[in-house]
Amino acid sequence: MSWTHINQKVSLVCLSLLIPILSFGQDATQAEMGLDDRINEWFTPISQLMQDIVLHNFPGSEAIFGIPVPSIIILLVSGASFFTFYFGFVNIRKFGLAINVVRGKYDDVEGHSTPEKAAVNINDGDIARTIRDEGEDGEVSHFQALATAVSGTVGNGNIAGVALAIALGGPGATFWMILCGLIGMSTKFVECTLGVKYRDVGPDGTVYGGPMYYMTKGLKEMGFANLGKVLAGVFAFLCIGASFGGGNAAQSNQAVVQLVDSFGMSGGSARTIMGLILAVLVGIIIIGGIKRIASVTEKVVPFMAVMYLLACLYILGVNFQHIGSAFGQIFSQAFSPEAGLGGLMGVLIVGFQRAAFSNEAGAGSASIAHSAVKTKYPASEGLVALLEPFIDTVVICTMTALVIIIFNHGGGQFAYGDAGGGGVMIDGELVQGAAITSRAFGAYIPFAGPFLTVAVVLFAVSTMISWSYYGLQSWMYFFGKGRMADISYKLLFLIFIVIGAAGDMSSVWGFSDAMILGLVFPNMLALFFLFPKVKAELAKYIKAIKGSTT
Repeated sequence: MSWTHINQKVSLVCLSLLIPILSFGQDATQAEMGLDDRINEWFTPISQLMQDIVLHNFPGSEAIFGIPVPSIIILLVSGASFFTFYFGFVNIRKFGLAINVVRGKYDDVEGHSTPEKAAVNINDGDIARTIRDEGEDGEVSHFQALATAVSGTVGNGNIAGVALAIALGGPGATFWMILCGLIGMSTKFVECTLGVKYRDVGPDGTVYGGPMYYMTKGLKEMGFANLGKVLAGVFAFLCIGASFGGGNAAQSNQAVVQLVDSFGMSGGSARTIMGLILAVLVGIIIIGGIKRIASVTEKVVPFMAVMYLLACLYILGVNFQHIGSAFGQIFSQAFSPEAGLGGLMGVLIVGFQRAAFSNEAGAGSASIAHSAVKTKYPASEGLVALLEPFIDTVVICTMTALVIIIFNHGGGQFAYGDAGGGGVMIDGELVQGAAITSRAFGAYIPFAGPFLTVAVVLFAVSTMISWSYYGLQSWMYFFGKGRMADISYKLLFLIFIVIGAAGDMSSVWGFSDAMILGLVFPNMLALFFLFPKVKAELAKYIKAIKGSTT
C-alpha cells in the first residue's frame, strides 16, 4: 500500500474527527464554558449509567461481607481460583515451559514445516477486514503475539491504576493485586487456548479469532448454539465499549494528566488539543492493521517496560533499607487495613478491581491478539498467554506500588484512603493517577518528570493501538467486514481519545472499569462450559513435545 493512500486515509479520519469536536467548541463558546468542561459535562452521565449497570453489587453481599461487593469481583475470584486448582496450578508448574515456548524452543513441534495450514488471525495491512493466511503457518510469532497482547494490558493501569489502588486502599491493596495476577494467569491460559482453537477461517483464507468465535463455535459443539450466539453478541458489544473506554479514553486521560502535571499546561481547551494530537498519532498507526501493530509493539513494549523497570529498580536500590518495611505494610495492611474502605473486603475489592483492569484476565480481550499466532497447537499459545498477568501485575504493578509506598513512608506525603476523585493531596495540591507516581519518581530521579511523561505516553499509545484491533474485530462481528465498517469504527475510536483527554478522571475511569469488567460476565460463563476442551489441548501439546524429545 502506498504512502499516498495512507496519508489520504489519515487526512479523512482526522478531518472527520474535527467535525464533532468543533461543534462542541461552538456550543462551549455560547455557554461560556471551556471545551474540556463541555465534553466532560456530556460524558459524565453516560459513564455513571454504565457503572450502575455493570458494577452492580451481589445481592446479599453486604450481610455476608459487611460491605457491598460487586458481582464481578466474586465471579473473577471464583473463576480464577477454580481454573488454578482444576489445571493443577498450571500458572506455576508450566511457567518454565511458557518461557521456552516464547523463546521458540518448540517451533518445530508446532508444525512450521508441515503441509497443514494453521488458521491464523492476521491483518493483511491497509484494512483490518482483510485478514489472510499469507504464510503456511501464519505471520505472528509467539513473541509478537505476546508483545501485542501485553501492549494491550501493560498500560496506564500499571502507573495510574496502581497509584489509585494505593491511594484508595492503602499498601494492602497491593497484596490483593498480586494475588489476582497470580490466579489470573490460569484464566488467561484457558481463554487464550480457546481463542486459538476456535479461530475462524473463511473460504478465501480470511480468519478471525477471539471470544466471539469460541462462544459461537465452542458452545455449538456442546449443543448450546443459541446461548453461544447471545454471549458472543453481548461480548462484542461490551468489547467495543471497552476499546473506547479502558483501551482508549482511560489511556489518553492519564497521558494528558501527566503532560499537564509535567509542563503546567492550562486553559479551557488544553486537554482537548493534546487529545487531538494523540488521536492523529494513533490514527496513523492503526490504519496499518495487526501486522503494523505487531511490528511496533514487539519493539516498543519491551523497550518501555525495561526502561520503566530499571527506573523502579534504581529507586528501590537507593531506598534499599525501606523495602522490607514496604513489603511489611503490603502484607500486614492486606488483612488489617488502615485506609477507610470498610476493612478487609474494601481493600480486597480495590486490589482485585485494579488488577483486573490492568491485566484483563477473565475479560477475554487478549485472546483476540493471541489468535494470530503461528501454531497448530492451541495450548502452546495458552501457555504463552499466562505470562501476561505475571509481567503486568506481579512484576510491573508491584514495582510501581513499592516506589509509591516508599515515597509515602510513614504517611509523610498523603493520607491513604482519602482519594477524592481518584486523587490525593500532596503539598496542598490535588494530584491524580499517574501524577502520583510521577511525584514518587521525581523525589528520587532528577529527570523523572520528562522520563515518566514519555513512559506514560508510550504506555498509552501502545495500549490504544492494540485495543483498536480488539474493538475493530468486535465491530466487524456486528456490522460486517466492509470498508465503511472499518472506517466508521476507527473514526469513533479516535473521537474517544479526545473525549478521554478532556474528561474528568473519575468519570473516565468509571466508564472504563464498567466496560472492561463487563466483558467478564459473558466470557467467564463461556469458559465454565469450555474448560474441558483446554485440558485436552494441553495434553495433546505436552504429548507432542515429549514425542519430539524421545
